[in-house]
Amino acid sequence: MTKFALYYVGIGVGVLILSYFQIALWVSAAARQIQRIRKMYFRKIMRMEIGWFDCNSIGELNTRISDDINKINNAIADQVSIFIERISTFIFGFMVGFIGGWKLTLVVIAVSPLIGLSVARLTGRELKAYAKAGAVADEVLSSLRTVAAFGGEHKEAERYDRNLAEAQAWGIKKGAIIGVFQGYLWCIIFLCYALAFWYGSKLVIETKELTPGGLVFFGVLMGAMNLGQASPCLEAFASGRAAAKSIFDTIDREPEIDCFSEEGHTLDKVKGDIEFHNVHFNYPSRPEVKILDDLNVVVKAGETTAFVGPSGSGKSTTIQLIQRFYDPKEGMVTLDGHDIRSLNIQWLRSLIGIVEQEPVLFATTITENIRYGRAGVTMEEVIEAAKQANAYNFIMDLPQKFDTLVGEGGGQMSGGQKQRIAIARALVRNPRILLLDMATSALDNESEAIVQEALDKARQGRTTISIAHRLSTIRNADVLVGFEHGRAVERGTHSQLLDRKGVYFTLVTLQNQGKDTDSDKPESSEQRTHSQIKGEDKEVIEAAPVARILKYNRPEWPYMLLGSLGAAINGSVNPIYALLFSEILGVRHTHTHTHTHMRYSTICLVLFCDICLLQGYSFAKSGELLTRRLRKVGFQAMLKQEIGWFDNPFNSPGALTTRLATDASMVQGATGSQIGMIVNSLTNIGASFIIAYYFSWKLSLVVTCFLPLIGLSGVFQAKMLTGFANEDKNALEAAGQVSSEALSNIRTIAGLAKEKHFVSQYEEKLQAPYKRAKQKAHVYGICFAFAQCVIFMAFAASFRYGGYLVSNEGLPYMMVFRLVVISALVTSATALGRASSFTPDYAKAKIAAAQLFKLLDRVPKISMSNTEGQKFKGCRFTYPSRPDIQVLRGLEVSVHPGQTLAFVGSSGCGKSTSVQLLERFYDPDEGQVLIDGRPSVSISVPFLRSQIGIVSQEPVLFDCSIAENIQYGDNSRTVSMKEIVEAAKKAYLHDFVMTLPDKYETQVGAQGSQLSRGQKQRIAIARAIVRNPKILLLDEATSALDTESEKVVQAALDEARQGRTCIVIAHRLSTIQTADIIAVMSQGVVIEKGTHEELMARKAAYYKLVTTGAPIS
Repeated sequence: MTKFALYYVGIGVGVLILSYFQIALWVSAAARQIQRIRKMYFRKIMRMEIGWFDCNSIGELNTRISDDINKINNAIADQVSIFIERISTFIFGFMVGFIGGWKLTLVVIAVSPLIGLSVARLTGRELKAYAKAGAVADEVLSSLRTVAAFGGEHKEAERYDRNLAEAQAWGIKKGAIIGVFQGYLWCIIFLCYALAFWYGSKLVIETKELTPGGLVFFGVLMGAMNLGQASPCLEAFASGRAAAKSIFDTIDREPEIDCFSEEGHTLDKVKGDIEFHNVHFNYPSRPEVKILDDLNVVVKAGETTAFVGPSGSGKSTTIQLIQRFYDPKEGMVTLDGHDIRSLNIQWLRSLIGIVEQEPVLFATTITENIRYGRAGVTMEEVIEAAKQANAYNFIMDLPQKFDTLVGEGGGQMSGGQKQRIAIARALVRNPRILLLDMATSALDNESEAIVQEALDKARQGRTTISIAHRLSTIRNADVLVGFEHGRAVERGTHSQLLDRKGVYFTLVTLQNQGKDTDSDKPESSEQRTHSQIKGEDKEVIEAAPVARILKYNRPEWPYMLLGSLGAAINGSVNPIYALLFSEILGVRHTHTHTHTHMRYSTICLVLFCDICLLQGYSFAKSGELLTRRLRKVGFQAMLKQEIGWFDNPFNSPGALTTRLATDASMVQGATGSQIGMIVNSLTNIGASFIIAYYFSWKLSLVVTCFLPLIGLSGVFQAKMLTGFANEDKNALEAAGQVSSEALSNIRTIAGLAKEKHFVSQYEEKLQAPYKRAKQKAHVYGICFAFAQCVIFMAFAASFRYGGYLVSNEGLPYMMVFRLVVISALVTSATALGRASSFTPDYAKAKIAAAQLFKLLDRVPKISMSNTEGQKFKGCRFTYPSRPDIQVLRGLEVSVHPGQTLAFVGSSGCGKSTSVQLLERFYDPDEGQVLIDGRPSVSISVPFLRSQIGIVSQEPVLFDCSIAENIQYGDNSRTVSMKEIVEAAKKAYLHDFVMTLPDKYETQVGAQGSQLSRGQKQRIAIARAIVRNPKILLLDEATSALDTESEKVVQAALDEARQGRTCIVIAHRLSTIQTADIIAVMSQGVVIEKGTHEELMARKAAYYKLVTTGAPIS
């Protein structure tokens, strides 16, 4: 016995070394592959043409980057090595046990692909549903102010949950199939046992070819058990394959317009002549709608050419073709006579500077945002560009000056501030071609003239294309081109086109009618705060208690009890069967006993099939329901937070979407099917030791001494991996923020040719989790190897001490030592090893749950659960994250029911902040906002917002139909189609909608990307009209409309204001001259108020603003 004990010690040392390499190498290899896959996937996405993004949801792409790639990691890391280990044990066990094992192997192999395909198909459908849910979450969290303003939180939570329900259904079906598969495996195993007993008994009794002990022995038992335990690995493989399909489909796709391509030539000298030759174009996502129809336009080098025409006539599409966001379906666009498709795309885009109406800034400093214009820009050039764009003064007033963080999407800046930074970014680029798409529309009077002068100077010597609805800003262009229905219908100077009396004449006539003043003074409140997040250190999150996780699973406890019962029965079958099996190897081998064993095997067969199905279905259902519940309550908790919470970069839409996608699914590592595995293992251990102690308590006691070592290994492993999981989570969320920001603003990034920059930034963020993954591989490998080694040391000790008991205390050698105790030890030790392998998932689950519970436990500062005249009384306000700058310094103004109050003032004076206080996005630090004489803080937030309708300068639309976007105006009831049509008619939208193939069912695309700005704005106005609010907030409501539409829509808004309290943030002063009260603001206070006539008579700040456009002091 001592000799055999030494053999086991040697095997244990070998297992220690090999098991370490088994886990460490596979997990390290998986980390490298996942790193490579993440990089390749993101790099390929950033290479895709813009048309591809029109057809693929940004939210779904973000979900795939996080959740799907995690599933691939789970499939190719330790699961592969464990699967190889168990299959190898199975094969060699049966090779040693009996030669006929190959038949069993063939039977298992024959059905495994069918099971794998079924699981993969269901997993694919489940992941697709989760991707849709992720797209909803990303869209909603990116547009939260609009959701909150229209009381859409409950509606969005239900829309999110509908996609979760679909994913849940596929997940439950997958669990049932896995249960059937496990039952099938054990069915085959016990059928083979029954066959072996029957045929073996014939050989022993009739031919004497075999001895009873030589029929089959522990190799068969260990092989069979390891085959059964390989099935969870197959589940991970199937999930990984399904997730990998969409990932690799994207990686393998070649972009139609490759922005990384080195192909194409560059021109030694660029004049700047641009020409459209017979261009036909339609967007890939709407091929049935023709946008450009045989367009022919010539833009001469060094000239300013203005494109004018109604909304949807194709003006902005031409700019996108010049940048090669799309290629024409027919015809071509040329630069200096060269088809731009033959030019190097990066070089082409480097020639172009663009300033848009809705500028996109990135979540970094003002300096870095300006530097995005051109690589290698010095600080002096940044400052000079800021001065030219009239941004320098407001930047220097900020505490951090040029190092001020602008926030997600520039959310910490006002609309005018964002626009000026965008203009500086274009000017620092020193472009050969300048594209101005309503470039000064978001500027106030004091800035517009200076910035327009800077742009006029910047245009000198450059080819410039300007798109504007304010015809006064482009009347001095060298050439004006009139667009209509995708064609250029007229061309000439301002005076020539007026004489022709065509499209341009009509637009000018409409715009001049009834307009005494035409000053554009916007400052949009959508997605704006003036807060400055300085960032905060991420706190270390303590792992969540399992009891609380199980509490959230309480409604599924009956399923879990059924599943646990099945797992317990499954766990006890092996050791009990080992006891029965031991008799075969003993002296009692009569024909009668053999038939008895056959019956035992048949009973075990039927039992296992049914119990495995019960276990698989029950735990799959409880786990999927928990995942759905946690995702839903997590999303609801996010929607309940006050707007200030989202100002923190840690709570950016990208980070929150990543958290939703990964945390809820990771929590299943501490519940669901994992509980079944643990119950199975513990029952296995318990039954094994009851049997072992019954036959020899002394020997069993020796073996028991080794079990705490395995337990300590698991505890140490859990502690280490929990720390790694915490760090991984934060690091991957940082990478998720980069990917989310990049994909959400892909057009701006493409225009700046900064795709490679964001790829590098993303890859840099991946370095930290990659290093920790490699460290984790070694820790996991050591703990796993130690747990496996202890099992063989226990074997050695049991052989050594067992030999002593047999020789000195008369312990029956065959009956107890060889047959019962060792077989029980085999099953229990294997079960312990299997239980310890769940430690990584368990560690991740507790950290993920802690993150979710932290969110659920947070009490919003402005609670959702907690009208006639409005009054601002002594309001003082600073944004929570930038307490050193006071935005409102004692605001005092009131408006009576049915009156119109207009706020006028320079950019950053606090106009939009007052609107955000009224909506209760924030509460004042001092003073009160009174509504019907009651403090707003005492009024229920949902009720308050239900009384308010808002139309912003930058309207946010959702990725659904036009009808559904209009319905969004009132989420408290079902809005009829008749009301939708009526609202659309009032907003001058109906005629346009009826020209579309799908009419009101037309999908608007992500953020309304399939529509022009004027079309988006009219949908937003219809959305406000259908709400029928008591209070109407108009923030630059008609800024994006062309002249033809604007007059009708303004009339509709004037009608909508009747009988309602209306607050207007002034843009064109002509539109607010009829207001009952005009409040002129400067530096957070009202410096004068009254009617237009009263203020003009005083000849103070308002008079100065109207007559000269000079700054208000």
